[in-house]
Amino acid sequence: MAMASTFINPNFSSISISSSSSFAPRLYSLFPSSRHTPTSSSSSSSTFPRFSSQSPPSPQPPCSAIRCSAAAPPPSPSRRPPYIPNRIPDPNYVRIFDTTLRDGEQSPGATMTSKEKLDIARQLAKLGVDVIEAGFPTSSKDDFEAVKAIALEVGNAVDAHGYVPVVCGLSRCNEKDIRTAWEAVRYAKRPRIHTFIATSGIHMEHKLKMSKEKVLDIARRMVAFARSLGCDDVEFSPEDAGRSEREFLYEVLGEVIKAGATTLNIPDTVGYTIPEEFGKLIADIKANTPGIENVIISTHCQNDLGLSTANTIAGACAGARQVEVTINGIGERAGNASLEEVVMALKCRGQHVMGGLYTGINTHHIVMTSIMVEEYSGLHVQPHKAIVGANAFAHESGIHQKTLQQGRLPNASILLVAAQNDGMLKHPSTYEIISPEDIGLERSNEAGIVLGKLSGRHALKNKLHELGYDIDGEQLDNIFWRFKAVAEQKKRVADADIRALVSDEVFQPTVVWKLHDLQVTCGTLGLSTATVKLIGADGKEHIACSVGTGPVDSAYKAVDLIVKVPAALLEYSMNAVTEGIDAIATTRVLIRGENNHTSTHALTGETVHRTFSGTGAGMDIVVSSVRAYVGALNKMLSFVEQTPSEVPAERTPVSV
Repeated sequence: MAMASTFINPNFSSISISSSSSFAPRLYSLFPSSRHTPTSSSSSSSTFPRFSSQSPPSPQPPCSAIRCSAAAPPPSPSRRPPYIPNRIPDPNYVRIFDTTLRDGEQSPGATMTSKEKLDIARQLAKLGVDVIEAGFPTSSKDDFEAVKAIALEVGNAVDAHGYVPVVCGLSRCNEKDIRTAWEAVRYAKRPRIHTFIATSGIHMEHKLKMSKEKVLDIARRMVAFARSLGCDDVEFSPEDAGRSEREFLYEVLGEVIKAGATTLNIPDTVGYTIPEEFGKLIADIKANTPGIENVIISTHCQNDLGLSTANTIAGACAGARQVEVTINGIGERAGNASLEEVVMALKCRGQHVMGGLYTGINTHHIVMTSIMVEEYSGLHVQPHKAIVGANAFAHESGIHQKTLQQGRLPNASILLVAAQNDGMLKHPSTYEIISPEDIGLERSNEAGIVLGKLSGRHALKNKLHELGYDIDGEQLDNIFWRFKAVAEQKKRVADADIRALVSDEVFQPTVVWKLHDLQVTCGTLGLSTATVKLIGADGKEHIACSVGTGPVDSAYKAVDLIVKVPAALLEYSMNAVTEGIDAIATTRVLIRGENNHTSTHALTGETVHRTFSGTGAGMDIVVSSVRAYVGALNKMLSFVEQTPSEVPAERTPVSV
């Protein structure tokens, strides 16, 4: 069943299925490991001359390492320097500021519930990020509660080495936002307020409608106000710094340093700069801002021109010692600098061409974090995504051999593929600069655990452990019975099938409604009809029947009759997780409530209508579709329950 990027129109009158799957199964199992910190033997100065304000970049020295694993010294948790808000004792250490839960969630359809945000924050702590920007507390009650919950739990979970992440809340430069942010993060052991105001001419004229003097005064006063609340860790961002007038930028930054800012974040808000330009901007700020030696310089690069990772690395080489990134590079428009790309670039090349730069990230948790964010946000990782894409290590999959056998490549391509595969067999470093084990993947082992219809619960549990999942109790029971149903119809259950079932059980929102039974009748001889049985949160069964233009349309209408919450379907897509007609299908839907579940956009201040994603998996594509729709409704209902002011109206029933 090869149904890559299958798209079905909202009316479900026709189904279009492509001829090949774009979702290549992940070919390595997750490799759990304890936290560690990459180390560096270098103790060179933090000043990196390639982006000095006086000269253009100089040529890079050749790298002696041929592989990232060979380039990185053995990990040591003690290498993470003590946390001081405005200073890093080791000049080569780069703080990782993760904004997945704030900037990343601004991606359309990426709305996450408080529970999901807390789960991701726990995983980010396992990953070892220095700062978690947990949200924009003033945007909605749900965001406030999520940030507060993260501050209380994750912000107080100190590990054996004294590590605990900073928990940060975003605010605009006004007293209401700043006070709300402080109320949300103050419970953390290391709380931070991040406040911002635009400094570029185009933003001051058309968005703020303020003079330079007014912007300067507000920036100074609001940083001082944040400090007056008792927060000793205040980050300031001059929005659209990349297009700001330099002398004014230096002046604003100098004044907020005097007012008590500890970190100065330099955002390329619209992804406008190129690496040499952004590196020089950081170097110029370092050379011309009074008091800059008393703060940390940070970068925040958007990906509108596809240069966010390159710009971030350029900023670090020029003297920035904090980088703002997101998991999988998610974020509004084209996204943000990707955490996994930046971290692995520093691990791979930091020692040899960046003066010894390193981070405190435990890279073995990268893949699991990527999967969690992908599942909760509903934003699929493209197959050719660097580091975590399904094709990142595709030369190991055997696809090359299969392609050669099937004769689907021209002669020249066959020779190239054969040469690459031969090189990989002789020495991994010929085509592999990163070892998959470094990011939490274990090479597929054909002699490992193979599951089939005779496999028991213990074998499944061992396979889940091999894949990196620690699942027990009711969740394990549910996955087991679904696995047995799949195994009855497939000779061999692949790892990708197991992951799809786990995602459908584990990475789901709070259960308000659960699909119990589904029966559909469809075809060319009459109207499509669906009967749906859902189990409510109270355990009671609810049954409805409806007709529609197709099986999925009729099933969704039946669900609407039970749930009685108006929602508009915005997107629907389907993939096969493995090749073959008997593959499990995964479905993703995106819905928007008709009763305006809204929040405030951090940068523009506009009211944003939230959208909610849901995923489902099953060998029957209609069952998979209904699971996804119910999951999206559950996410929306969970959000509503945490925002009592937003009460959904009943939907007028559709006559059957």
